[in-house]
Amino acid sequence: MAAHSFPIRIYYEDTDFSGNVYHAAYLKFMERARTEFLREREVHHSELLKTGMVFAVRSLEISYDRTAHIDDLLEVVTKVDVIKGARMVLAQSILRGGVMLTNAKVTIVAISLKGRPVRLPKAVSAALMV
Repeated sequence: MAAHSFPIRIYYEDTDFSGNVYHAAYLKFMERARTEFLREREVHHSELLKTGMVFAVRSLEISYDRTAHIDDLLEVVTKVDVIKGARMVLAQSILRGGVMLTNAKVTIVAISLKGRPVRLPKAVSAALMV
């Protein structure tokens, strides 16, 4: 399974009073990267919604190893670890110049609009495994 890379530039709004990136901003960066990862594979949230299915983050394990700063150019790398039934586990890393800053394991579940788990359609699973 190929990794997806998404660039992020750090702006003033992403930082806290110390000039470091605020911890919650990394979650926004990863969310954007996941959306672009899906989009690159022709899996669109709006199209899934029309079928009555959406994705929800079930759990997230994150490690902050180094800080990012204003004007840094970062790379968010997303890889599929597991796809099974209604869930997928993604590995996401944020790097600056090839150096790991943050990494996470994100478990995502497919759910109906009523909040019940639903099996990922075969076409979606196949697209994510590319």
